[in-house]
Amino acid sequence: MSTAPDHPARAVVDLDAIRDNVRALRATAPTAQVMAVVKADAYGHGLFPVARAALAGGATWLGVAHGAEALAVRAAVGPGHRILTWLYAPGASFADLVRNDVDVAVAAAWALDEVADGARAAGRTARVHLKVDTGLGRNGIMPEDLPAVLDRAAALQAEGALAVVGLMSHFALADEPDDPSVKMQTHVFEDAVRTAEAAGMPIEVRHIANSAATLTNPSAHYDLVRPGIAVYGLSPVPHLGAPGDYGLRPAMTLEARLATVKRVPAGHGVSYGHFYTTTQDTVLGVIPLGYGDGIPRHASGGSLGPGGPVLVGGAVDDVAAPGTGLGTARVLRIAGRVCMDQVILDLGPYAPEQAGDVVTLFGASDGLARAGAPNAEDWAQAAGTISYEIVTRLGARVPRVYAGTAGRETA
Repeated sequence: MSTAPDHPARAVVDLDAIRDNVRALRATAPTAQVMAVVKADAYGHGLFPVARAALAGGATWLGVAHGAEALAVRAAVGPGHRILTWLYAPGASFADLVRNDVDVAVAAAWALDEVADGARAAGRTARVHLKVDTGLGRNGIMPEDLPAVLDRAAALQAEGALAVVGLMSHFALADEPDDPSVKMQTHVFEDAVRTAEAAGMPIEVRHIANSAATLTNPSAHYDLVRPGIAVYGLSPVPHLGAPGDYGLRPAMTLEARLATVKRVPAGHGVSYGHFYTTTQDTVLGVIPLGYGDGIPRHASGGSLGPGGPVLVGGAVDDVAAPGTGLGTARVLRIAGRVCMDQVILDLGPYAPEQAGDVVTLFGASDGLARAGAPNAEDWAQAAGTISYEIVTRLGARVPRVYAGTAGRETA
């Protein structure tokens, strides 16, 4: 691990893994285009490098939630790639989006006219995707309101202000492919497509499949799939299959240097509230990461829960050998409460670790996997959440370091 002294932790992102994951998703959905979803700073992996790596893997679309993200991505990747944004409030900068050739999802009737106003200001036609609420109960036009929206869209399309090029929706339980709601939403979606086509809207792309549907529901691929978490090599359906079962590999490794290593007696309380107490004379190690960096407080250990897992005694891409000063690779759990800036490990009474040695909170490389390193899903289980949150919430003060060559030629 080679970080500056003032950065005792880092997240290493393998851009080649991003590229290869997109290739695997393309192979899984060979009849559809692939939109790599890079919202939320590419799920915490870094927006610009990941966007370029995804394009290198064959993604033809990039998807983001907010307009500012879309404009940033356009500036980074240049023209020639389709970008879609779908979440905004009244008064958004639609003119800038249209001017920069960004497709805009419309999930409410009011948005049609605001997008059209932006198109007029930009002096070009806006590309619009109508988003229908097929049962998620989140953003989207209710099916009974769709005919009126289509009537207004037809008038604006005749004017040249906008063109309806897509119809989209989102599953509520795609991670449970046999749930009846999946089939129900599919029927509602297909009815909406037929309604749009009957209204004279030749839909260019129909899309409803997220990562889970891309991997488990080929009937939902249509013209375009929108994988998010799978792009980063994490399984959206861990109860059905691990990343490797779908040809994916995790892209992010989170590692840190031990800040303090010290011997304490039996019966010594550890961290706030003393929810962990040593049972023997032992060695404690402090990791300089905490909930201020995105480490979930719900991953606290001791009487609070199992604690987040950490690999110690293992070097990146290898298993530490005896005599290296790192000791035998082993996975330990956080001892006690997660603090804002640090967590604590009980390294054991014979721990050889010293301040400055590297520990891995979750790892993506083959060497770390051989050493038994935890992954983001292990952390999700410890914190009672999902792997999406583990990687996305990683704080900005943790530097991202990029490995691999994918997409760098377009930087």
